[in-house]
Amino acid sequence: MPVYVAEQFTEEEESILRRYVTNLDQPVFALVNLPEVVKGALFARYSRSPKSLRRLFLDEFISDLDMSGDVTFDATVGLRRAEELYEKVFFEYGDDSVAQLGGVHLACEQASNVLTKMLEWGRLMSYLEQSTRYLGYDARLPSGHYRYYRAPEILESPLGARYIGEMDRMFDCYAELLPEVQQWLTKRYPQEPGDSDFVYRQAIRAKALDAVRGLLPAAALSNVGMYGTGQSYELLLLRLRASELPEARAYADLMLEELRKVIPSFLRRVDIADRGGEWSDYFTSTRIATSSVVSRLWPDALTKGELSDEPEVRLIEFDRNGEERILTEVVVANSSMSEAEARRRVELMSASDKQELFAAYVGERKNRRHRPGRAFEATAYRFEFVTDYGAFRDLQRHRLLTVDWQPLTTHLGFDLPAIIEESGVADRFVASLERSRSLAEDLEEHFPAQAPYAVALAYRIRYVMEMNAREAMHLIELRSGPQGHPSYRRVAQQMHHELREVAGHHFVADSMAYVDHGATDLERLEAERRAEQRRTAQAAN
Repeated sequence: MPVYVAEQFTEEEESILRRYVTNLDQPVFALVNLPEVVKGALFARYSRSPKSLRRLFLDEFISDLDMSGDVTFDATVGLRRAEELYEKVFFEYGDDSVAQLGGVHLACEQASNVLTKMLEWGRLMSYLEQSTRYLGYDARLPSGHYRYYRAPEILESPLGARYIGEMDRMFDCYAELLPEVQQWLTKRYPQEPGDSDFVYRQAIRAKALDAVRGLLPAAALSNVGMYGTGQSYELLLLRLRASELPEARAYADLMLEELRKVIPSFLRRVDIADRGGEWSDYFTSTRIATSSVVSRLWPDALTKGELSDEPEVRLIEFDRNGEERILTEVVVANSSMSEAEARRRVELMSASDKQELFAAYVGERKNRRHRPGRAFEATAYRFEFVTDYGAFRDLQRHRLLTVDWQPLTTHLGFDLPAIIEESGVADRFVASLERSRSLAEDLEEHFPAQAPYAVALAYRIRYVMEMNAREAMHLIELRSGPQGHPSYRRVAQQMHHELREVAGHHFVADSMAYVDHGATDLERLEAERRAEQRRTAQAAN
């Protein structure tokens, strides 16, 4: 069972919550008996609030709800449904498509950043995760502890006292440097005329949070709001149950318990030995066997090795004829030609005709959400990245692509933000990272699955992402935006450069009209200005 700091509620608050959440005192619970728009809005607010979902609901949403019809409803005792049809079709006949028809909003609270990446593995689910960019981790839990995962198996070992001590010191350093960097930023970037104090403070604080977040260990706790179908949850639970990480297996049990209160039939197979049990065993056995073969073939493959000057972003695979493949699909969709004939004719086109057809298909994009159609899915790009873990966290959440990553260690070194050096706190920043490295390396010997808990977000991780041109447009334009974190903005800008200069796909690169290659001083300033303008306009109406 995960170590969870439960929140205390009054009797009146409990009576309200019982109508809408499946339990009052566990880190995992489902939302029920609420309009879909309320559940969506609640999760959206969740990602930028330090509050638990239950507290957020009570403080900011309950006053807008009509609860008159919900008085006798108690979600904490489970939901009873007439499920005979689902039982017959899904469980007896194995029609998986039926499990795509029921969805659940689920909250997973006080999960480590190691676990959140596992929760966000599936493509066919939606996630909102509490952001390190907007919330300060100098605040503590109601228990008075810093917000990091206390793995019971580590705490009960000889390394337990050291784990707590070193983690606390890492968070102490974060809490110490945050206001110092914030103060330095006010001198470096004076408030501009016309900006309110609120807008300016928000932009400065966001910049400071961006700069110091690399100090946080991956054990830092986060809240994740999830929405998925029964089929998506089943696959997630099977993977979590096969994980080496005890935290993942514990959360799988909690999730299964809460989901069965809402969509029980869809999840009956998960813990049946000859169904879900065999499926999870398959994941476990293939992982162990693969690791064994790799270590036998290349005994040095898992050793620490030497740091290298690897590029942050590298395009490692692409189709040199990718743009012609896109044009071929454009022609096929707009003619009666076969694929082979369309390809033959595209190959004979002049450069100017290709450019004209490409431009016509892309059209006039008035904003980045105007994206060309599925012909852009005819070619793909495979990138290798070596970035800090903070950037990886943001890029990994893109679902319409293939992403895989190596275990998080300290072996690839760390990134030191320029602001940390310029503000004069680099010595303390680096000292905290060294503390992280020492603890992580000692944990690797006894707790290899849990060692990433101690690794600070500034340390680098290697991962690969493969995506088609349509998804590349979405990712690169979104993540290069001026309001983005500097680390992933830099990655997106380099990806765009690789498409143009390495792949030579000028048509594709030029179609990405909303890639921002500029430098930004206060990334959140314009976004905060726009938000204030919207608030002012709403107040006027």
